[in-house]
This record gives sequence, C-alpha cells and structure tokens, in this order.
Amino acid sequence: MMNAKVHQLLNTQINKEFYSAYLYLDFSNYFKARGLDGFANWYMVQAQEERDHAMLFYQYLQNENQDVTLDAIAKPDKTFTCDMDVLKAGLEHEEYVTSLINDIYAAAYDVKDFRTMQFLDWFVKEQGEEETNANDLITKMELFGSDPRSLYMLNQELAARVYTAPSLVL
Repeated sequence: MMNAKVHQLLNTQINKEFYSAYLYLDFSNYFKARGLDGFANWYMVQAQEERDHAMLFYQYLQNENQDVTLDAIAKPDKTFTCDMDVLKAGLEHEEYVTSLINDIYAAAYDVKDFRTMQFLDWFVKEQGEEETNANDLITKMELFGSDPRSLYMLNQELAARVYTAPSLVL
C-alpha cells in the first residue's frame, strides 16, 4: 500500500504537469504573436513534454492501484513585457517543478518507497536537463537577441526542434 502523503504528492504532480503544459502553451502564444515561430515551436514542444509527464504520473498511480483525482488546471496569469521575461519565467518554473519532484522523492525516501523513488529517478534527471535547456536559451538570447540577424538564426534553430516522447517504461 502506498503511503498517503506520497500518493497525494504524486496525484498533485499530475495537475502541476498539466499546468506546466498550459504555461508553455501561453509562452508559445506570446512568441507566435511576436512573429517568432521558432520560439513558439520550442515552447509547443515543451508543452507536449509536460502533457506526457502528467500522463506518466497518471499511469504510475494506476499501475500501483491508486486512485487518481484530476483537479482544475489554473490559467497562466503572467504578463510579459519582453522576450527575456518569458525565458526567465520558463527557468523559474522549471526550478519550481524540480523542487516539487524533490519533495515527492524525499517523502518516498522517508517511508522507504523504493519503487516510487525508482520511478522518480527519471524525472530527477529530466529536470536537470530542463533547467540546463532553459539556462542555455537565456544565454543564447543574451548573446544574440539584440541583433536582428542573430535573433533570426536563433529563431530558425528553435524551429527545428521536434517532439520526442519520453522513453520511460512503467
């Protein structure tokens, strides 16, 4: 039987992952309106990843014969004044998600729920990659964003990103 606190945190994480998808769709909308289709694509791929992350938590709970409760997904409410604000909000959000994953891992560790810890290992690694990607995007924007030609090239680079479903086996 899964510990009640671990179960509750895992269930809540489903909602947090779906919110992440909403947030990145909002970011994609922002960049699409600015004519930066590559940036819009990059965040559309991010949104797809977050939806899949939610479904991994969903499937894990079902596989463990645990109830899943779906809650309302909050509307993103940030207003941005420049492109860099969006990128920094993305990094801040990834750091927040990392803290949530760490909290679930710590709760599982406290009750020796090794199966959940093993499940979360992939997410721990994934969050490291997500934070690195967000940091790298900020660095590139700082280096190239003020030059229209360089911004065009960066936009083209981001347009080439394609979605790859996670390879985590449950």
